[in-house]
Amino acid sequence: MEILTAFAIGLTFALGLFQILRRNVIRAAIGLMLLTNAVNLFLLSAGAYTGKQAAYVGAVGIQSDALPQALVLTAVVIGLGVTAFVLAMLIVIVQRYKSCDSDEVRGLKR
Repeated sequence: MEILTAFAIGLTFALGLFQILRRNVIRAAIGLMLLTNAVNLFLLSAGAYTGKQAAYVGAVGIQSDALPQALVLTAVVIGLGVTAFVLAMLIVIVQRYKSCDSDEVRGLKR
């Protein structure tokens, strides 16, 4: 099961990184969201208690570690703020330059 989880996290991270490197600004924003989700999944799966149960599953007599849960919650809130900021910048860029292609945006280069 750990190999399947690691493969899913790696695939999500790779897809997010691939989308960030695209010329389309909308796809780059989607790639940023995929990348933050992959990091959140990694943090949550890395906090598994002795490799038998995930940190968010509590059993009687077994203490789950609250640190990965707190890190993921903080990362979700920060990711939401970053996503809102990137989407606001995207709206301004599309309205000003009438294009989503980063090569056609002239004001960003000097």
